[in-house]
Amino acid sequence: MIEIFTTGGTIDKVYFDANSEFDIGDSLVGELLAESNIHEGFSVSGLMRKDSLEMTDEDRETVRNAVSQCPAEHVLITHGTDTMAETANALLSVKGKTIVLTGAMQPARMRRSDAAFNIGFAWAAARLLPHGVYIAMNGEVFEAGSVRKNLKAQRFERT
Repeated sequence: MIEIFTTGGTIDKVYFDANSEFDIGDSLVGELLAESNIHEGFSVSGLMRKDSLEMTDEDRETVRNAVSQCPAEHVLITHGTDTMAETANALLSVKGKTIVLTGAMQPARMRRSDAAFNIGFAWAAARLLPHGVYIAMNGEVFEAGSVRKNLKAQRFERT
């Protein structure tokens, strides 16, 4: 069983107009998994609907508490990319679980989004990796504490 926690971020953004006004909508993670023919073996819980730039230390503590208290050994977290590495670092104290954070550079609702691939990739990572905290984005896995987002290149890289 994989416990999936959603926190918001670009993956769940809904844009309203050309001026880039947006809101964080309902998560599409269940639909994305269904498109990949994954219909069971997971539970989805929405923790918050925030752009990751708005996440606070208290929000990270909420995520950490939810992960540490859930009975699942395998955890997937959807998260905004801008502060994903910070939240991954905040989860390093949780032991005995494989925790994988993922998100998207383009909203799942957009035609050319990396969301479906990233969710499927993170699903596999959560099932196959040893206990620890990881970021799985765009075909690469990074260990928490040694990754950052390169804003200019719009990708994650090892530090």
